[in-house]
Amino acid sequence: MIQPPLTTIDLPGLSLFKTGKVRSVFDLGDTLLMVTSDRVSAFDVILPDGIPGKGEILTQTTAFWCDFLSDVVPHHLLSIDVDQFPAQLAPYQDVLRGRSMWVKKTALIPIECVARGYLAGSGWKDYQQTGAVCGVSLPPGLRLAEQLPEPIFTPAFKAELGAHDENISFAQAAEFVGADTATRLKEITLALFAKAQAHANACGLILADTKFEFGWHDGQIILIDEVLTPDSSRYWAAEDYQVGISPPSFDKQIIRDYLEICDWNKQAPGPRLPEAVIAKTAARYQAAYTALTTTKGTH
Repeated sequence: MIQPPLTTIDLPGLSLFKTGKVRSVFDLGDTLLMVTSDRVSAFDVILPDGIPGKGEILTQTTAFWCDFLSDVVPHHLLSIDVDQFPAQLAPYQDVLRGRSMWVKKTALIPIECVARGYLAGSGWKDYQQTGAVCGVSLPPGLRLAEQLPEPIFTPAFKAELGAHDENISFAQAAEFVGADTATRLKEITLALFAKAQAHANACGLILADTKFEFGWHDGQIILIDEVLTPDSSRYWAAEDYQVGISPPSFDKQIIRDYLEICDWNKQAPGPRLPEAVIAKTAARYQAAYTALTTTKGTH
């Protein structure tokens, strides 16, 4: 039985490290606890209704990919099994089960590392205006959703909660984090993307683009935060794919489409969502997770 959506994370007695649109992070000293709610945001506004099961799906998806990609780069995940969590978390097991990650604490690298294999979203808009995506020149005449000649690295500067991340050039990224670190981030990002794309393809999905985050831990770069979830990635069903149109993705696109026809100014507070929209969105998240984790891929 699907539980009602959990939209508020309240763990009295624990030190709150930070809260985002979906996740709450608690400081455990040398480690962190990341708890994924069922909250959903659109147009940078957290909506009043959650999506049942979303937190569990995002957590389980990240855990799958951390394991799958561990030969490319180390990751921060220690466990998603509440029975392996520190003793101080025992009173909260019922809330944490299935939606929480016990992770290493890192020094955050303040760059979102975006890999793009297809021309979509903000990349498509940028290309139409400039012939490039985030300063990366592309051949003329490409169409919406067309596969790029090769995947590209388009970093973004992480914004504060409630603001849009800012696309930046590789040169700007190098100024933020140093040329050697920026180069290494690009190499890791594209290697992760290549392996993930191959697995997604074997599962009947197209991974169009995604974003990764990294941190420093014991002198090395490791993968952190959510990994290749429908919230951080654009997945398309291979059977739906067609150049020239934007295929339906496995995320909250159904919600965005609904909100576009609402009488809403895209400022907080957001409107309530119809049950049908909530149910369809939950089904899309579940479909992506099922395809990625139960189909024999490339592991």
